[in-house]
Amino acid sequence: MKRMKYPQSKSSEITPERIWRERRQLLAAGAWLGAGGTLPFIGGLAQASTADQWPALPAKPNNAFMTMQAWTDKKDVTTYNNFYEFGLDKSDPARYAGAMKVDPWTVQIEGEVAKPGTYGIEDLLSLSAMEERVYRMRCVEGWSMVIPWIGYPLSDLLNKVEPTGNAKYVTFVTDEQPDVMRGLSSSVIDWPYQEGLRMDEAMHPLTLLTFGLYGMVLPNQNGAPVRVVVPWKYGFKSGKSIVKILVTEKQPTTSWMRSGPSEYGFYANVNPDVSHPRWSQATERRIGEGSFGGFFAARQETRLFNGYADQVASLYAGMDLAKNF
Repeated sequence: MKRMKYPQSKSSEITPERIWRERRQLLAAGAWLGAGGTLPFIGGLAQASTADQWPALPAKPNNAFMTMQAWTDKKDVTTYNNFYEFGLDKSDPARYAGAMKVDPWTVQIEGEVAKPGTYGIEDLLSLSAMEERVYRMRCVEGWSMVIPWIGYPLSDLLNKVEPTGNAKYVTFVTDEQPDVMRGLSSSVIDWPYQEGLRMDEAMHPLTLLTFGLYGMVLPNQNGAPVRVVVPWKYGFKSGKSIVKILVTEKQPTTSWMRSGPSEYGFYANVNPDVSHPRWSQATERRIGEGSFGGFFAARQETRLFNGYADQVASLYAGMDLAKNF
């Protein structure tokens, strides 16, 4: 598979962001009405967080996973991030992640699976058809975004490696590159960063193995070249820049559980009724709305499971969500 080369377009040849977004939303709306067609699949890898353009990653909009809410501006999505490997400030990932090496890239899958192995990014890209899904995303700090992600269900990959009867949990391990990840010198987390899901959560149709956003491959600061997206949970559950997937019988102790067990539980479901010890989760603000990038936007009520309760509430039937936070 040929890797995409980054274009060197003249500024006069680049479609303005506002017009580009409107076209994309019209395409999505057309697909919603059944008018969308299958787009060709093209693979590619992100290499620079400061580039004006990343290689295209066409995908067919999935009608079942759309929202009529306005998308968050691409600039906000790619410049306001949590990726502590590059620093604690929200602007640090976009500033420093361009130096991260994403080519070549492999993901090792091991543990309670019949077919463990190491998969190159090209193997993962070609495993299943790319689709675009527009998800609402919510961060534990109280800010939210609406993002058009590109990928395919994580279950497609897990089914390929055939989990055994003992497979109950899935752990995602983020890469460590000490020469470029300045944040690894911090003790805020016991590196490498690890997150996990219960197997039924990992196999749920909403859980996306993700390679792109906004019609392009993932920028480095957004978790290139492959990450997971779990939209009914707080953002830290969606592991970025994954190099290992470990399937286990026992529940893993994730990075934030280890760093702050009283503040961060294993499930991390978006829940307005369970406050973080230092702030309420009852409301949120949408990044990019209002003035000053959303910092003065009107706050809105947080929805249980980030608005995906109809799809995922059955996963937690009978559980005390305050205890299993």
